[in-house]
Order: sequence, then structure tokens, then C-alpha cells
Amino acid sequence: MPTKNVTDERLSKFKNKGKDPTKLREKRISECVELRKAQKHDSFLKRRNITLSSLPDEDALSTDYTSNEMVASLSIEEIIRDVNSDCRESQTRGCQAARKLLSQERNPPLKEIIDANVLSRFVSFLGMYDEPTLQFEAAWALTNVASGTSWHTQQVVENGAVPAFISLLSSPLLHISEQAVWALGNIAGDGPAYRDVLIECNVIPALLGRISPDTPVGYLRNLTWTLSNLCRNKNPCPPLSAVQQMLPSLIQLLHLGDKDILSDTCWAISYLSDGDNDRIDVVVRTGIVPRLVELLSHKQLCVMTPALRAIGNIVSGSDVQTQMVVDAGVLNVLPELMRHPKASVQKEAAWTLSNIAAGPCKQIQQLIDSGLLPSLVDQLINGDFKTQREAVWAVTNFTSGGTVEQVVTLVRSGALEAIINLLQVKDAKVILVILEAINNIFMAAEKMGETEKLSLLIEELGGLDRIEMLQNHDNDMVYQAAHNLIEKYFGDAEIEEVKVNTKEDTFVFNTPDVKRAFEF
Repeated sequence: MPTKNVTDERLSKFKNKGKDPTKLREKRISECVELRKAQKHDSFLKRRNITLSSLPDEDALSTDYTSNEMVASLSIEEIIRDVNSDCRESQTRGCQAARKLLSQERNPPLKEIIDANVLSRFVSFLGMYDEPTLQFEAAWALTNVASGTSWHTQQVVENGAVPAFISLLSSPLLHISEQAVWALGNIAGDGPAYRDVLIECNVIPALLGRISPDTPVGYLRNLTWTLSNLCRNKNPCPPLSAVQQMLPSLIQLLHLGDKDILSDTCWAISYLSDGDNDRIDVVVRTGIVPRLVELLSHKQLCVMTPALRAIGNIVSGSDVQTQMVVDAGVLNVLPELMRHPKASVQKEAAWTLSNIAAGPCKQIQQLIDSGLLPSLVDQLINGDFKTQREAVWAVTNFTSGGTVEQVVTLVRSGALEAIINLLQVKDAKVILVILEAINNIFMAAEKMGETEKLSLLIEELGGLDRIEMLQNHDNDMVYQAAHNLIEKYFGDAEIEEVKVNTKEDTFVFNTPDVKRAFEF
């Protein structure tokens, strides 16, 4: 059937017996970007206004120099004058005024500050260890500039801030060190280019050196977020040497109790596992899988969501990697996730299930034995469209790699009726995937000599009418796939009226010519 040529981007990421071994398991690809992104990705790549856990009282930062009222009233021209002066008091006042302007929620004057050519002065102040207030205010101002667009971040980097911030990580003053962590997180969050610049400057050992039993939880939250940004992005992925440096500490962080630390650590693991099988292997060989499965039951959505993403990425890998996840008990948790009140969780769970269904018949049997088929059928019937789409892929994968007996079990669960009802959707790609599943079910029926009875069943379920209608579809591939099914399995013979109970253990056809139970 031509449906094998349908969603080439997605199908090329799958594998199973009977097909090209590179097919049947889905990686994270651009076609399903709405599923593949989380809001967290867009919102928290960079941060401007967060609270440093180690931040001294605001007055303690400024009383030696000038009042907050005076600082707040400075114009950009006055800031330029103060920052460029030789007086430490004026320099500190100018930096603090710039920092406060740049901390505005709406339209902070990032470009105006950059155009004032004061960034190089701010960077020079980072090295003034004998002036910690000036050092801190300059660091904060630069952090806020780096929280802007890529161009804003570029100005910070090109003014030499990266080595200066990495040096600041070792500051004996915790709030200054933590400010450097925040700044470096913003730079890493800009994209793979600056992420790799930081890695080449040995930022990872400097960051990991700040993790200790005495590190405050708030500091660890910011540090974990920065580490997660160092794990982000593909094209290229982070160097494997950097991944191997970070993983032991990430595993430690994954066993802490703080939800924010757990959330960012799970996101970090999800980024590291979003790659080829070799990269997945680096993650699973740490023994982290059981903890990730455990976190699928975490009461906080901000933890459970990235844990599920990481698990989904791992089961998009090899059969061995998938089996590690299955052995860790994921099939005990998936039914609950498939019924989760959040649609986004349902579709991630359905995607995870579809990747497990793309495995060998042993893993498909484990899906059946875990009682997941009712949840799958329920999502095909009642899920939102994005979840239904993932559930359709699960059915197609199931029918591609399952034994005849397993396909029979799937049909008896109500999945065939559910996907037939979805032939009315507008999405041509989903229709093609459904037609592929129906074709696969027919191939299983052929092995048992039951194609005629399957044709009768599909007609009774309204499938024949829908497939015939698809011969008028605007999409040529849909038309051709529907036409091929009709021509091959329905022909010109008149199909007599039948009564089918799809919920019984066997399908009984009460027609003159079909007296025995439908074995398929």
C-alpha cells in the first residue's frame, strides 16, 4: 500500500520486523512540534527577574553609596557618566541604576544600555573583588542584558563576560557566585553555539564544584536550571564528554526532594535522551531509569511532565533500551497517565505507548498484559485530537509488529471500530496512518484465511462507506490508499448484511454463508 510512503519524516524514524529496521519508533521531529514542545521551553530559556536565595537585603547593597531614590532617578546619560567615572561610589551608583532599569518588566532599555558602550565597563567591574557591591551590581546588570534576544546575549559575550563570570563562580560571597550562575544560565540558554562556548571555557567543572551538602536549596535551584540549559539544544547536541561530566551530578540532584530541582533535572535528562541510540545509551547506563519511572507518579505536574518526556525519549531508542524502561515498571504507571486530567499528559503517555508498541511482539504482549488496551481505545474515542493522533500511531505500530493473535486481541478490544470512526478527520496524514493499520489487520487476517469475514466486519462498522468516500479525497495519497484497500479486499462482490458483536471473545456472523465463529 502507498501509505508506507506517507509521513516520510516520521516513518523514517521507526523500526520493527517486516519493515526497514530504522522505522517504527518515533524520535522528536518537527512534524509534531505542538506535542514536542512544552511551554516551559519557550518561557524559561532565559530569566531576568528571579530571586537569588543568597541575596543580601537591598539596603545592605547600597547604603554605603547612595539612596535608592537617587539611584532610581538617574537617566541613561547620568548612568553613562557615573559608570565611566573613576570614582567607585559613582561607578556603583551607575551600575545599580542600570541594573534597576534593566529589571523593568516591560520594555527594559537593553539596546540603549548596549549603545551607551558601558558593557565593557561592567565586565571590567566583575574582576573587582575588593569592591563586592560594584562587582555584584555589574554582574546583575549584565545578567539582565543576557536575558534578552540572541543579539543582546551576543553583546555580553563579545565584551568578554564569559571568562569573567566563570571566575566569579568561585567567589566566597554566595550571592555573587549565584549571580554568576544565573548569568551563565542565560548565556547557555541562548542556543548551542554559546552553550558550547561555555563548555569549552570549562564552565561545567566550575559549576559542579559549587554542589555540596551545604549548598542552599535556592542556590541549587538556579544551578540546576543552568545545568539544564547546558544540556539543551540539538544541531549539534552537547559534546558527549560534557554530558558524561554532568550526568553523575544530575543523578544526585534527581534524588533530592525539592520540586524545582527535580523539574529542571528531569528536563536536563529529557534533553540528553533526545538523540540517537548512542546518546540514549549514555543516559540509561547510569542506572537512572528506575528513578525516572518513579517520578512519573510525582504529585507535581512540573516534575512528572519532564520525567514522562525523558521516558518517552528513551523508549524511542533500541529494543534493549525500551525493555529497561518496561522492566522498571513503566507499564504499571502508563494507564493512570493515559487517564490524566491534563490532555498534554495524555498525549505524551500515548506517544510513549506508541513507541513501546513499535517493539517486538514480546513488548507488545507486555502492553496487552498490563491492561493498556482499554486506555488506548478510550483515547481513540474520547481523547483530544493530538492524543488521538498518537493513539492511532500506537495502533499502527501494534499491527505492524504484533503476532496474528495479538492483532486479534487488539481488534477485539474495540480499536478497529475506534480507528474506523476516525477516518472522518480532516488530517490526511492521520487518515493514511489509519488506512495503514487497516491494511496491516487485513494482512493478519490473510494468514488465517479470514479476509472475507474481516471485510464483513469492517462493512458492519461503517468502515466500507468511509473508505469509499475517501476515494473522493483531495489528497492523492489518501485516494490511492483507499482505492487499493477497496480493490484488494472488498472487490465488486455484494457484502451481505451481518450482525457483529465486537465486544465478545469471537465475532459471530449470522449470515447464510458464514455459520461458524469468526476466528480472527
